[in-house]
Amino acid sequence: MNSDITRTRIGVVGLGYVGLPLALAMTEAGYDVVGVDIDSERIDTLENGRSYVNDVSDQAVETALEDGFHPTTSYTELEDVTGVSLCVPTPLRKSGQPNISYVMDATDRLSEVLPDNCTVILESTVYPGATEEIVAETLTENGREVGDDVFVSFSPERIDPGNEEYGITDIPKVIGGVTPACGDRAEALYDPVFDHLVRVGNSTEAELVKLLENTFRGINIGLINELAMVADQMDADIWNVVDAAATKPFGFMPFYPGPGLGGHCIPIDPQYLSWKAKQQGIETRFIDLADRINRGMPEYVVNRVVDVLNQNGTASIDAKVLVLGVAYKSNVSDTRESPALDIIALLEDRGVTVEYHDPYVDELQIDEQTYTSEKLTDATLAEQDCVLLATDHREFEIDRVVEHSAAVFDTRNATAAHTDAEHVHRL
Repeated sequence: MNSDITRTRIGVVGLGYVGLPLALAMTEAGYDVVGVDIDSERIDTLENGRSYVNDVSDQAVETALEDGFHPTTSYTELEDVTGVSLCVPTPLRKSGQPNISYVMDATDRLSEVLPDNCTVILESTVYPGATEEIVAETLTENGREVGDDVFVSFSPERIDPGNEEYGITDIPKVIGGVTPACGDRAEALYDPVFDHLVRVGNSTEAELVKLLENTFRGINIGLINELAMVADQMDADIWNVVDAAATKPFGFMPFYPGPGLGGHCIPIDPQYLSWKAKQQGIETRFIDLADRINRGMPEYVVNRVVDVLNQNGTASIDAKVLVLGVAYKSNVSDTRESPALDIIALLEDRGVTVEYHDPYVDELQIDEQTYTSEKLTDATLAEQDCVLLATDHREFEIDRVVEHSAAVFDTRNATAAHTDAEHVHRL
């Protein structure tokens, strides 16, 4: 613990998969942390020393409570803080436009209680310019001056849920202030917490950093998904192709195909950038094309599965399919934007009877239908016409799945050791 900052009181607004780890890291660094979330169930859980975030243990919560972490639903607890980090959700609307209502609401509430000379750092992904247009403007409506009475910056969250190699403080932290003085204050606040800080010119540059990172990934995944469809028609193994290309020691970075994009970043962040660019009269053709390809992957997967069923003499309306894994990525419970949800809905539209198994997701709601995770027994596998592996959780015993299933369709290359098995099909 850094004794120089002990008893300095700071706030974290939004205690989700970003805010909770950040609040605990700040507590460990020596700050007294007020964690604010409007979800009273979350606060009750934390006050009882329990975690609802996969990457945060109950023990970590208990330790933080002992060391100065105070979870609450009340914004008035922030009346005497030195700094505040905003970590609220920023999803897309059904129209594809950014939904910044959570940022606006949190900023409005904060403006009513924020003390003078406070540092406010937005971590939520937003379109370029939003930190200045929304946060800074709202916090100066009462006559404060940015860079004088209140200090506003943007620092993009870079958390990778389920990543055991890089924790929140290991990942370099990008910071951009609305003014140079704002950036200085943000650096001073975060320096005791993170191993390495990366300062950029202003808040807009910092916002673009996050959007660039995930747009880069989204476009490259779209490219490899398109090539996977091409390779299938050419009777080529796309997984072998990518692995061979990756042996080149320069000029190539491997990306792998999958059933579609999921999670809180890659399906959403490029759309924030595309939306803002269109406002400036710029057409983002790469981003839009990649988005169409990636969003079309669930339907492509379902078509391939139906082909497998037909090859085995089973009509889709008579078929039973077990989906393995419904989280958006391996070894997490997060189903936000998961392509497995679209796959299940599309299979149901074809008349398929669908069940799922996921060790991290006990229950799933798709439209008006509720699904419950089935036990993964040999008998359950044997009674399926096809087992569709959508998420490759480490708990899955792939050899057993292959052995007891009539047909397997693998979207993650988890069955690479079984390429000779005629009943195993890969994306």
